Amino acid sequence: MKLFKTFSIAVMVSAIAISCDDFGDLNVDPNNPSAAKTELLLTNAQRSISDVVSATSPILYVQYMSETQYDDGAKYSTVQFDFNGWYSGPLQDLEEIIKLNSDEATAGDMISGGSNANQIAAARIMKVYFFQMIVERWGPAPYSEALKGADNLRPAYDSQDAIFTDLLSELSEAIAQFDGGVGPTGDILFDGDVDSWKAFANALRVRMALRLADANSSVARSTFESAASGVITSDVMYPYLAEAANQNPWYARFQTRTDYAISDVFVDYLKGIQDPRLLMYAEPAPNFDDGDGVVEFSDIAGMPYDTQDPGAITNAEVSFPSRFIGGGGPGVGIQNAPLPIITVAEMHFAMAEAGARGWNLPVGDAPTHYALGIKASMEQWGVFDQAAYDAYMAQAEVAYNAANYKKSIGTQKWVALFPNGYEAWAEWRRLDYPVLVPHSGALNTSGQIPVRHAYPTSEVQLNSENYQAAVSQLGGDTEAIKLYWDKN
Repeated sequence: MKLFKTFSIAVMVSAIAISCDDFGDLNVDPNNPSAAKTELLLTNAQRSISDVVSATSPILYVQYMSETQYDDGAKYSTVQFDFNGWYSGPLQDLEEIIKLNSDEATAGDMISGGSNANQIAAARIMKVYFFQMIVERWGPAPYSEALKGADNLRPAYDSQDAIFTDLLSELSEAIAQFDGGVGPTGDILFDGDVDSWKAFANALRVRMALRLADANSSVARSTFESAASGVITSDVMYPYLAEAANQNPWYARFQTRTDYAISDVFVDYLKGIQDPRLLMYAEPAPNFDDGDGVVEFSDIAGMPYDTQDPGAITNAEVSFPSRFIGGGGPGVGIQNAPLPIITVAEMHFAMAEAGARGWNLPVGDAPTHYALGIKASMEQWGVFDQAAYDAYMAQAEVAYNAANYKKSIGTQKWVALFPNGYEAWAEWRRLDYPVLVPHSGALNTSGQIPVRHAYPTSEVQLNSENYQAAVSQLGGDTEAIKLYWDKN
C-alpha cells in the first residue's frame, strides 16, 4: 500500500545580527510561499476520493447495509444534496495545478511537483474522476463555465452528454500528455508512476464507456475498444493510515456509534449461494457467534432493511460491516483498512459485458471474463480456493447466462463492488440488477429508490436562471428522474 507523504514546515527562530539597511524585499514573506505548492494541492484533492468511496447514502440505496437506529437514510428522506464542496475543494485544487503549470510566468517554479506536463495530465484525470461522480449523481451540472472564481459566480449547466463527451476527450488527451519527466509528486495513489496513471485513466474510460452503452453505443464501443488493452492490472485502493487524521471513515464511524449493519437483503443472497466473500464483508453477530474464532455463515445475521422500528433490534442480533473495511465496532476495525476505488474485478466484468454486446475484446470472451471477475473479487478479499470456486461457479444462480447477461453480470458486479456505494448505485441503475425492493416506509415523494440526487437549495437561490435551464433539460428536479444513460 502506498502511504501518504507527510509534509510539514519547520520554523526555526534564532538571534541573528543584521545590518539596519539589509532587510531584503519587504513585500516578500520568506515564511509563506507566494505560490501554492502543487504537490500539496494534488495530495489534498486526492484525499477527497475518500468521501466518494466511503459514502453512506448509496450504500443504503443498493442495500449493502441497513440503518440500526435512525433509518431516515434507508427511507430516502434526503433528496437534495450539495455539490458545491466538490467545486470549491478538489476540483479547484486541480484547476490550480493546471493553471500554475500552464502559465509561462509560474510553470518554472512548479518543478517540485514533477514535470509540468505530468502534473497537468494527472490533474486532468483526477478532474474527470470527480466530474463523472457529479454528473452521475445530479445530471446536468456546471462544467465548461465552472471553476472561474469571481469571473463567473453563476456558471451555466452543461448537458449530460456534453459533459461525458468532454470527459472522454480529457482522458485521451491526458494519457497522451504525459512525458518522460518526473512523475507528479504528492501523489498518494500511484507515487508518481506515470504508467499507473495511464492505466487508471484507461480504466475510467472503460467504466464510462459501459455507462454510455445504452445511451450512445457507437461512442461507447469506440471508447471501450481503444482503452481496454491498457487498463489496470492491480486494484486501485485508497490508502488510509493508522492515525486519526487520515483514518478509514468506517473505522471512525464505529468508534462511537453503531449506525450501520450489513443488510438482510445482502446477507440472505450471499448465504443462499454460500459466497465466501460474505465472511470478509461482515462480522459475526454476537447472538449467533459460536465463539470458535472462525467466521462461518451461521455466524452472520443481516439487519432487516425494511423495518419500521430498527431500534427494537439489538446490536447482538445483527452483523456489522467487517473490520476489513474499517467497521466492526470499537477495538475491532482496522484503522488503515483500504477501500476500493477501481478494481481488476470491475474491469473483468466490464470486459464480459462488452463481449456480450459484441464489442471487440483484447483477449477472451464474455463467459471467460465473467468467471475471471468473480475470481479476481475473491482474490481481492483473500478467499479464493480453486475447488470451492469451481463448486461456486457450478451453481445455477451463479453460472453465466448469455441470454440474460445483464442479470448475471449485474448481480455479480453488485456483490463484487462492495463497499463502493456510488459505483454500485450507478451500475444498479444502468443494469437494473439485482432486483431491489424499496423500503416500504419510504419518505421521498416517489416511494422508490432514488435514481439521482436533486440540486442543492443554494443553486435555486443563487444561480436560479441556470438552475431552471438544467431542470428544463431533465424535466424536473426530483430523485425519481432517470439520467440520460439510465435507459432500462
